[in-house]
Amino acid sequence: MSCCLLEFCRVQELRTVREFLFQNQNTDPPEDKNPSDPTDNELSWDTSDWESSWDNPDDKDNATTATTAEDENGGQSAPWLQDCVVSLSPCSDLLVVARDHKAVFLTAKWRTDDSGREEMTLAVSWSGTLSTEEGECVSSVICIPLASQKRSSTGRPDWTCVVVGFSSGYVRFYTENGVLLLAQLLNEDPVLRLKCRTYEIPRHPGVTEQHEELSILYPAALVTIDGFSLFQSLRACRNQVARAAAAGSDVIQPPPLAYKKWGLQDMDTIVDHSSVGIMTLCVFDQMKNASVLGGFHASVKGSPPAMSQYITVGGGPYTGFYYAIEGSTQPLLSHVALAVASKLTSALFSAASGWLGWKNKSEEEPAQKQKPKVEPATPLAVRFGLPDSRRHGESICLSPCNTLAGVTDDFGRVTLLDLARGIAIRMWKGYRDAQLGWVQVSEGRGDRESSPSAPLPRRHAQFLVIYAPRRGILEVWGTQQGPRVGAFTVGKYCRLLYAGYRLMGVNSVTSQGWQLHTQQVCLLDPTTGALRTITVPFHLALSDKKSERAKDMHLLKRLATILRSREVEPDILESEAKSVLLDIKHPAIKKQALESLLSNKNAPVSCLTSITRALHDSLKELDPEAVDEALLQLCSSQLKLLQLYTDIQHLYSAADTDACSAASDSLAGIEEELSRVGPTLQRYGQLTSRPCVSFAQDSPDAPLPARAFLAQLECTEGGRVVVVRRTDAEWNQLGSFLFWGSLSGESPLHRVCDTLQKTGISPQQLLSLLLSVWLHREKEVLRKPEETVRNLHALLIALSNMKGAVEESWDSQSISPWWQQVRNACVQSHSAAAALLASLVAHRAAKASIASLDDSRLQSEWVAVSLELEQWAVCVRQLEDVLALQTLLWVPPPQGAAGGAPAQCSVKTLLEGGRGGIADSVAKWVFRQDLAPERLKEILQRRQEREGDHNNSEQPGGEEREKSAEDADSSRTAELLVAVCQRFPDSLAPDLLLAHCCWEYVVQWNKDPEEGRYLCWAVEHLKLVSSPHIQLGISSMMWSTFIVKRFSAAAFLMEKVGKAPKDRLCRRDVGMGDKALTSFLGPCVQLLQILMEADSAVEEVPPPDLCVEEVWGGADGPASIAELALEQRGVHYPLVQHHCLLASLLNAAMTFSLRVKPLSLFDSKGKNAFFRDLTSIQLMPSGDMDPGLVFLRQEFLLRVLTAWVQATDEAPAAGAGSPPLPASGPRADWWPSLCLELSSLLQVNPDILRRHLVCELYNQGLDLRAEEVMLEVEDKDVLGSQLLVLTGQRLSFSLLHSQSQTQATMELLARLPPTLCTWLKAMDPTELRCPLVPLAQSSRLVSRLIEMLPENHGQYSLALHLLEAVEALTTDD
Repeated sequence: MSCCLLEFCRVQELRTVREFLFQNQNTDPPEDKNPSDPTDNELSWDTSDWESSWDNPDDKDNATTATTAEDENGGQSAPWLQDCVVSLSPCSDLLVVARDHKAVFLTAKWRTDDSGREEMTLAVSWSGTLSTEEGECVSSVICIPLASQKRSSTGRPDWTCVVVGFSSGYVRFYTENGVLLLAQLLNEDPVLRLKCRTYEIPRHPGVTEQHEELSILYPAALVTIDGFSLFQSLRACRNQVARAAAAGSDVIQPPPLAYKKWGLQDMDTIVDHSSVGIMTLCVFDQMKNASVLGGFHASVKGSPPAMSQYITVGGGPYTGFYYAIEGSTQPLLSHVALAVASKLTSALFSAASGWLGWKNKSEEEPAQKQKPKVEPATPLAVRFGLPDSRRHGESICLSPCNTLAGVTDDFGRVTLLDLARGIAIRMWKGYRDAQLGWVQVSEGRGDRESSPSAPLPRRHAQFLVIYAPRRGILEVWGTQQGPRVGAFTVGKYCRLLYAGYRLMGVNSVTSQGWQLHTQQVCLLDPTTGALRTITVPFHLALSDKKSERAKDMHLLKRLATILRSREVEPDILESEAKSVLLDIKHPAIKKQALESLLSNKNAPVSCLTSITRALHDSLKELDPEAVDEALLQLCSSQLKLLQLYTDIQHLYSAADTDACSAASDSLAGIEEELSRVGPTLQRYGQLTSRPCVSFAQDSPDAPLPARAFLAQLECTEGGRVVVVRRTDAEWNQLGSFLFWGSLSGESPLHRVCDTLQKTGISPQQLLSLLLSVWLHREKEVLRKPEETVRNLHALLIALSNMKGAVEESWDSQSISPWWQQVRNACVQSHSAAAALLASLVAHRAAKASIASLDDSRLQSEWVAVSLELEQWAVCVRQLEDVLALQTLLWVPPPQGAAGGAPAQCSVKTLLEGGRGGIADSVAKWVFRQDLAPERLKEILQRRQEREGDHNNSEQPGGEEREKSAEDADSSRTAELLVAVCQRFPDSLAPDLLLAHCCWEYVVQWNKDPEEGRYLCWAVEHLKLVSSPHIQLGISSMMWSTFIVKRFSAAAFLMEKVGKAPKDRLCRRDVGMGDKALTSFLGPCVQLLQILMEADSAVEEVPPPDLCVEEVWGGADGPASIAELALEQRGVHYPLVQHHCLLASLLNAAMTFSLRVKPLSLFDSKGKNAFFRDLTSIQLMPSGDMDPGLVFLRQEFLLRVLTAWVQATDEAPAAGAGSPPLPASGPRADWWPSLCLELSSLLQVNPDILRRHLVCELYNQGLDLRAEEVMLEVEDKDVLGSQLLVLTGQRLSFSLLHSQSQTQATMELLARLPPTLCTWLKAMDPTELRCPLVPLAQSSRLVSRLIEMLPENHGQYSLALHLLEAVEALTTDD
């Protein structure tokens, strides 16, 4: 890799810039005024000085095509850019071009070119006049990017300050938009040069940390401004200007900057300078200086003083070295005798007198009319210099590490100075008007950082960049005595832009983790507007001893570049890569190059083989002692693997001339087994062949690239090939490459096996690859099962016959590791169908192998009994069961069901899942299918009565024949479930399956408590369990695991708010909404009732025996839900009943939204017993309850009955055809009976509840239901008195408050007894919820009253009068 000149930016509108800066001069040539001239464009300009330039005939042959085109163009401009002051920000985001009193600012912008590529351009953002004093012009410009102070900054500048020096001595600071921030007159002479030094992280512990500084050179003075104070002042000025602009007020003049001002003495002329920074003399130099100046008895200070070093160039002397002691007003020790009476005791930090604060406008106006006072400079004598009376320096350029500097002079020489020793160490000649720059390159992260000991520090190399404009050439030289490492032919009017600094405002803390994006050297070409940067590789700085290694590294990078290119032809790639590999000398780099070539994805196999063989042959021709054995071994092993890859590829296109015979003896009977499992395989194939999204690169049919093949195979020292297992995807891809052609019948399998056997790959690895591709490509196998099974059988036989496959000492009465490997792969696979087919084929092959072994030992009439065959019989049976189960699990859920990914099972997962693993899988499937408990019960009953159902369904009716598609799918699904249950008669026993379904639904409910249906169905499944022992254990575990925590939270919340809580409170305390809480309490009551019933029945029924199928007896894993249920302890019945009572009260309160504090209905014993472990024995309430509590309970039950009657909302004329009440909710018909049951537990008189219910039913107009309940009322006298009032209210409404009063009604009122009239008028019919009741019902009610009331009752006569009035009304109607 060599030096390169890369374009990174392009300057737009150069013609606009030129016209603005030279608008008072007409420099356009006459031909430019012709609009039809094709050379008239924005980059064409005057060529008046082109003919008079110095052409070097030696460089004409090296000119690039672009330069030739420019020469032919004839539109080259005069060197107008050389007459301008140009400065580029180190971040390349701001370019300033100034001339006289005008300036143009260009800022970076991104744009899309014609090809759609993003590129950075510099476009004009501001142009105008900078001078404010009459006659002054711009003499120097510098762009300083200021770092951001935000913590999130990553190294980009916050903004860029433009510092401009004028011929009047003023230094002004501007923003990127030309806004003046600060101006200060530091000296009355013209500003010659502005330079900046920013913070750099010290590379070594001994290097002094340099501070930031801005230096301003005048003809006889040097002003330095501290970078920190400048940074803070500029930020404050910018913020103040922004606030003033936003407020529309005038900008307040800021205070002046603090600075140091040195009067440079003992030089005739000074034109340029460099501020090297702070340095400290060594002890020897300190003693030497003291001895020379002070003599033998001179005293020496204990510590050497810190000094600031300044280098100036000009004349008399040619170069001057100045030193100023830091932190003191004294000059250097060597100058004490020269300036005893001088003014060195004056303050180094000076400020213009009178400017000590922020002044207002009125105070500033007088100061603006006169020039501010300029402080005198502190004299500083030159320490030493390089005297050359005829030579005059023109510029100086300091290196990045502050140790070297390049100086140009008027003799066309470039001199390299060693600043520490103060001597010139190198000189170049023939570079008139040269421009200098530096490039510092860091060593790449390589061997130095990976050393076993402490990592070595990274090295840095410095290169001097020289641009010779008169020759139009750019050169790069290694320092200090290095050769020229790069040369480029460029234009003669370019500008070399070297900043020498980076961001201001950075320190050792803020720079941590920053990535500073700065360019070191840029070349601006005004003919094209291109900005190019120079890239130099580090290895060019290495000495001659390491140049060979550097060349090898260069060749390696060149090879990497070739391999990255996608458009290279294979022939060109082969020739280029071969030449590079053969040219590399170092074996380690040669090996690295070969490995990168072999890992390339674009190189064809023929190319790889040819290059590797050429390298191998070249190594063979060398002296054996000089050849690296590891490299030679790598070449030979890779050649062998590439040959294997090529042979396998060629076999894919070969005809299968040696196909195995279809009728193999060992394969006999496989057709019968295939036909036996055929329907299940077909159904399984239909369910697994649903379309799915996959990526092309993940397809098993994608060709295996050579690099992937080589990455998975290795050659041992003995020449054998070993397969390295990496990821499963790569393993399957390799298996498909080797064996899928043989399995699908596209490749001759025996030739494939022979080829693989010759490589020395172990048969066990080949068997693993074969089984992996067989199990992975299950869908393709099921498309042609007969053909693929036949080919698999032939491959298994061929691999079994390889040496080392089946042990020679294997006895048929022991288990063979070879066939055990097949069984392990099958039982671990989730591809149930492919695993079953593989086991059937392997079973046949193993049986044939055992038969051939035992032929010599057994007679023909004896049957060989083998442990191996017993293992195969168990394996085949297990895989058949798994296939049936997996087929069921693949059935897609109905539309709108909970869904989720179907579970994939294998023999291994079922065995590890324990005795309940199979039932758990089916329970999860039941949940996914959204199968109702009643539907599951029907399917389980069909399983038990299948034969009878089959006989009864021989003549299907018309409805069966017209069954919809959904019913047909449901029927097929039911048949699949029945078939699976028949294969697992013990593992899927009805009670076991229902228990697991119950548990699955309650688990799903716990995940989403808003789905109350899940909890309801869990309880329904629990009801269907026939064993009370399992019911007791499941319900006890459900209560303690999922229910009691939310149940207690709901009880405490209702106790706190005193009513049915709102949705927000329910979600906060219980974790579910108010509707979900209502649906949660009902199943809680049912669960506790099941618990009580099961606890009562466990003594009458023996516990069930939980069995498992014989082939699944090896299940080892967690206990099943049923086993855990049987291990649960018995519960305390009164405590369960106590909780059931509370659950019923909570359910009623939430259902009817009643105000109640449920826990307040119990005494202290009852409260303390709540939410305890149901198996513990607690102190329960006993004896008569407090009457106050009994009254509260009675009031609550009465309100429940009232709310239920109101919720029924049934028409008054309810007959036999009325719709039945729902089974749950506020209109359920069991609420009255529940209240009566609760009354006995709560010590409330049930007759009061019955009487209240009768009155409420009559009040609602439900007379028939009221009459049914009336039969159970014991105290008929009290009920009669209550109903008498209700009858009076009805009659009062009909006679007095009805809107349709007739004359007959008025006459009837007149005939009534006065006592009855007065009593009716006192009645309030508004208390009736249904006042419009037919007179027949009221007449029936009065008749019932007469029957109930005894004749000696006080209101009996009133009842008779009512009967007469009702009969009269009925007659009138």
